[in-house]
Amino acid sequence: MLVTATDGDAGWAPAELMESGRLGQVRLAELRRSAAALGAADVIPLLYADSGHLGEVPPDPPGRRRFVRVPVAEVAERVAEIVRRERADVLLGYDRNGGYGHRDHVHVHHIARAVAAATDVQLLEATAPRERILRVLRWVSRVRTLPNDFAIEEWTQAFSPLQEITHRIDVRAQLPAKRAAMLAHASQADGSPPRTLGFILGLPRPLYRLAFGTEHFLDPTCSPRSGRERLHRDMLDGVQGTDG
Repeated sequence: MLVTATDGDAGWAPAELMESGRLGQVRLAELRRSAAALGAADVIPLLYADSGHLGEVPPDPPGRRRFVRVPVAEVAERVAEIVRRERADVLLGYDRNGGYGHRDHVHVHHIARAVAAATDVQLLEATAPRERILRVLRWVSRVRTLPNDFAIEEWTQAFSPLQEITHRIDVRAQLPAKRAAMLAHASQADGSPPRTLGFILGLPRPLYRLAFGTEHFLDPTCSPRSGRERLHRDMLDGVQGTDG
């Protein structure tokens, strides 16, 4: 089950799509295809308006509110209702930096924390080891031109330090599904020069496997070491957990 806060209609896309007024519809359709590739049972859109990544938050569109303007408690109540209805065991949110720093992702972080506090669900916060991302970016920048939206200095505060990460999962066997899910978001990959997603999908397969064959999470209730052990033992039975 995938719950999405917005339709992404304030994000970048090719000019003709942004000017068409259909970007939100296209993004939601892409998300449904992406979720299907991953085997998600359903997509539940909360239908708040995208707050945009940079600059001032745009005015609210008619009949809708920008997501960051919606109180945490209000959204958390809606998500908690879904968690209870679906009898969910695990809720995935974002780390405190919202991954790469998008303000809507940071808002999701606070909402997921509130949902976990109000229910019995186990919260895991999706993240990545900041130090490794920076090493890869610096290496790649020496041999290839990075996308315009991939300034290395912006990633020095993105995601999480390695020492804070509690869970690491080997997903190499799931990479075909993961890649298919990324490919479904075509409106975020098109462009010249390529945007971040297009750049990622253009990586050589061995480098793609190295970069995306492991997924990282934070359990805010436990230390890094106990988190790795707990994950392997209790939470994701049948999914291999790795140490380190």
